[in-house]
Amino acid sequence: MASIEFRHVQKSFGPVEVIPDMNLIINDGEFVALLGPSGCGKSTSLLMLAGIYLPSGGDITFDGARVNEVEARDRNVGIVFQSYALYPHLSVRDNIRFPLRFKKFPAEEAERRINAVVELVQISELLERRPNQLSGGQQQRVALARALVKEPHLLLLDEPLSNLDATLRLSMRTEIKSLQQRLGVTTILVTHDQIEATTMADRIICMREGRVEQIGTPDDLYLKPASLFVAAFIGSPPINVIAGEARDGAIKAGATAFPVDGASGGVTVGLRPEHLRLGESGLPGSIAQVEPMGREVLYVVDTDLGHIRVLEQGSKVAHTIGETTRIGFSPTDSLVFDAASERLISGAHARPTA
Repeated sequence: MASIEFRHVQKSFGPVEVIPDMNLIINDGEFVALLGPSGCGKSTSLLMLAGIYLPSGGDITFDGARVNEVEARDRNVGIVFQSYALYPHLSVRDNIRFPLRFKKFPAEEAERRINAVVELVQISELLERRPNQLSGGQQQRVALARALVKEPHLLLLDEPLSNLDATLRLSMRTEIKSLQQRLGVTTILVTHDQIEATTMADRIICMREGRVEQIGTPDDLYLKPASLFVAAFIGSPPINVIAGEARDGAIKAGATAFPVDGASGGVTVGLRPEHLRLGESGLPGSIAQVEPMGREVLYVVDTDLGHIRVLEQGSKVAHTIGETTRIGFSPTDSLVFDAASERLISGAHARPTA
């Protein structure tokens, strides 16, 4: 397979700079997700890896070899697009065979590869059908088989599950991850869906406005976000944020005081909804909204600091709209960010002193 490196890679479209300066290494056999909102540069990065876009500056290397000017068809890269991009006039068999036309394999070798990948993605019975005779999940499997038939050194997945319904998306996440582990192929997933990234990838590269905001495991980004942007982007329901001022070992937010270590000046406290609890101590408020979510219940609490989301385990609704309550949390579960830079203040924890 292949190890991938971006060395000061830049990409501009005319006067518009999309990627100002990207540096990262993706290890051989690793499953990595490029995660971020629309327009952050993740798809542009993937298309440069595929050879569809040429970098405006810097170098892209596969196993140490520079590939900037190498044609897409000579990179031995498999790619699955969001739309699947299957040829409607070709059968499933011929769609899968299509990438092999550049390789000039003997017919026997081509058939061996086709049979191997259709068995792998479980579509042997669909070989004579056309794409318009397939479900979304079946089309996605065909697109995967077409990408894998070349036995690529690098597999690129561009929002591959976004056209599937929720149930099928769940099962395909598991299947793609299992497939990648069996093949050991270096894989890069582009997605704006944090659930896809955290459930499938070994590491996540969170991007913002063409720059790498943070690289780490799913746990790293969730529990130790480097910035307020990462903390807000990772997690559903989203993190609660409270603006305050740190001075003399405490944060003042409205009428509430939060003891804090290592912070001064303007700060933002981040509180995950599942780390909060409703009870008889903490920040006072009243229940403004109740959202049953099956195995959990989300409460939106109106406080002097704004609406705070609290997520409780269990399907039973224990509180009603209009009920007065208090919100408490553990100091080890809070995150404190510098208000100006929005970077995490290392070692800082906050807790209410109501």
